[in-house]
Amino acid sequence: MARHIIHYTGPINSSTCGNLINTCAKALQQGATLIQINVATMGGECSYGFTLYNFLRSLPIPVHTHNLGTVESMGNILFLAGERRTACTYSKFLFHPFHWTLHGSVDHGRMAEYAMSLDYDLRLYADIVAERTAGAAEPLDVPRHLMSHPRILSPKEGLASGMLTEIDELPIEMDAVQWSVHA
Repeated sequence: MARHIIHYTGPINSSTCGNLINTCAKALQQGATLIQINVATMGGECSYGFTLYNFLRSLPIPVHTHNLGTVESMGNILFLAGERRTACTYSKFLFHPFHWTLHGSVDHGRMAEYAMSLDYDLRLYADIVAERTAGAAEPLDVPRHLMSHPRILSPKEGLASGMLTEIDELPIEMDAVQWSVHA
């Protein structure tokens, strides 16, 4: 099996989104039969998180995701793209309310658009988590965590909630092909 490991260490934004897509394409061209994405991110922009989720789910080979230490906010959506989802013993997941930074003045129409976008993104996020963690012993109340009550999950809580398929340190094999995507 030609495992390619991509270390994703940075925010989720236009640059890292494009870099991850490009790196996956290169891995496929080099004969990857499995892509493992080692994730360490504090999250980022919703639009790019959903884009990466959809892209990774469309790949013609299995994708495994691994929490290297912290997966936060929109990083949870990137992480959930993996069929096999693992985390180091000393890692965490963070769910917290969405926020936007507004610059300058905003009229009523634009404010209504922002509110619609926030609501839609919250629904997409909750739907993805629900689908990917279906059947969990302790389902997450994602709308609550995204609107008012942040939540940190340990790896054991990640297993119970369905975020993880197992806790594993995943030592890197000497012959593994490795890539890096970072800010």
